[in-house]
Amino acid sequence: MGEDSIDQQRDAGAARVRALRGATTVDEDTVAQVTERTQDLLRAMLGRNGVSHEDVISVLFTATDDVRSMFPATAARGIGFGDVPLLCARELAVPGSQPLCVRVMMHVETRRSRAELHHVYLQGARGLRDDLPE
Repeated sequence: MGEDSIDQQRDAGAARVRALRGATTVDEDTVAQVTERTQDLLRAMLGRNGVSHEDVISVLFTATDDVRSMFPATAARGIGFGDVPLLCARELAVPGSQPLCVRVMMHVETRRSRAELHHVYLQGARGLRDDLPE
């Protein structure tokens, strides 16, 4: 039996911890726009992957240095993530990287395999992962 077959059999059973990735950008660093775009991204990540709030284990946010108006975690609390461990950090300031960007790594329990997960990139962040299908 090949390695892929073993992984598929293991993944078909109980829920496993998986990480979902996503990113979005804002046009300007305002509380209103960071809130709206962060909340839109989180909703899209949950919806596209059939994940309920109860399946979310934790969420890590990073933001580029030019996003200073608020913590993305505050936006998440505004749509019910107050009972989920949330952490914000600074994205590395690499020359030429996407400006005004909020990135997310969401840890979830799911029965889906890694291949079945859909990472979500919105707004100007769509070009960050050209290896992913739209």
